[in-house]
Amino acid sequence: MKHFSSMSRRNFLLTAGATTASTLLLKGCLGNPPEQTTGGLQASPVANVGSAVKAGEEPEVKTVKLGYLPIVEAAPLIIAQAKGFFAKHGLTEVSLDKQANWGAARDNVKIGAGGGGIDGGQWQMPMPYLISEGIITDGAQVPMYVLAQLNTQGNGIAIANKHIGKNIGLKLADQTAFFGGLKSQGGRFKAAYTFPKANQEFWIRYWLAAGGVDPVEDVELLTVPTAQTVADMKRGAMDAFSTGDPWPARIVADKTGFIAALTGEIWKAHPEEYLAVRKDWVDKHPKATKAMLKAVMEAQQWCDDFNNRTEMAKILATREYFNVPENVLIEPLMGKYNLGERTVDDKSLAVMYWKDSKGSVSYPYKSHDLWFLTESVRWGFLPQNTLDKAKEMIDKVNREDLWKQAAQELGVASADIPTSTSRGVEEFFDGVKFDPENPKAYLDSLKIKKLAA
Repeated sequence: MKHFSSMSRRNFLLTAGATTASTLLLKGCLGNPPEQTTGGLQASPVANVGSAVKAGEEPEVKTVKLGYLPIVEAAPLIIAQAKGFFAKHGLTEVSLDKQANWGAARDNVKIGAGGGGIDGGQWQMPMPYLISEGIITDGAQVPMYVLAQLNTQGNGIAIANKHIGKNIGLKLADQTAFFGGLKSQGGRFKAAYTFPKANQEFWIRYWLAAGGVDPVEDVELLTVPTAQTVADMKRGAMDAFSTGDPWPARIVADKTGFIAALTGEIWKAHPEEYLAVRKDWVDKHPKATKAMLKAVMEAQQWCDDFNNRTEMAKILATREYFNVPENVLIEPLMGKYNLGERTVDDKSLAVMYWKDSKGSVSYPYKSHDLWFLTESVRWGFLPQNTLDKAKEMIDKVNREDLWKQAAQELGVASADIPTSTSRGVEEFFDGVKFDPENPKAYLDSLKIKKLAA
């Protein structure tokens, strides 16, 4: 039997304890009922999908340990497990481990499944790059592979109810005086996110800067675990929060705040979160990696069928996964958002998993990875010379080639398999454009930025 080292055992116990504490805190903060009913649906309904494993494609192992956070970005992993898609492709012993927070996920992938952690899972971008470079792992480089994009959209920026009626919305025109006034009174606007230097911080920084508000000089930025957000907003400890569904919707439902902007309004069909796994696991298990990808792709296609979203909400809502009421999930999943001061009924702004208005969601475009690295340079998270070596970094981490191989083996239509690693020029709600052929021009065009020296 394989034994834990004392350090691995300590990390395991700390992580397990943190996960338990987070679960209890989540229930307390969000007011979840002691027992979550699911209309008679079992917690993990497994469809009898049979086996699709062809001779010669049998995975090297039947198990993989994947971490996830209880937000809608995790749906493809959960549905692949609950509906039997992992088992269909020969991965009959997949372990989905709910993470206490993003820091726990980072620590668990660092120690790996062999040390009581995880092999990979759901990630904000550019976490796989920061982990690979050792930037957020205390210098320990843990090479990762980005295998697929899990979703687009499904995020929002929630504002505390005390600011209702102050014209804080998608566009912050003429609101710089409001933010400046708070600063002059010694109480800067507090904006929070769940992990620094990643997706959710980028969304709130972009939104503020597009409105002429400097997120560094005019705002106090905070990292706050998802489970604490409702309580912190209620007691006035934060003014804004950037996170994934169902938490913005829950903040509105609890009459704690309103939604100023959906991220799909800031950048339509934007890249959101990703499936990434340790390089050593993928290199050792290439067939199992493709089996994982096939299962996730099938789950993404299932999730994108709006006829399945009621069942999807039931599955996600269970105690095993999100442990929230179904009604907090179903309307956002259908593109129906009660934003507090306005409503949105638009399926094109709902979270999408397989295809969106710009084409493939699942395929991991290298041009999107480049935007995240460029935005990291914009805010001084990475040095400016990062752009000189960005192509080399992306080619090492982004394994879109494995995605294509898995898609072809799965029988995905050729029209749904991108032929270019770039999605082309991207445009944001403020008219700013990002051309992946010239990221430095994008940086030069931005009025508010904090480049590292």
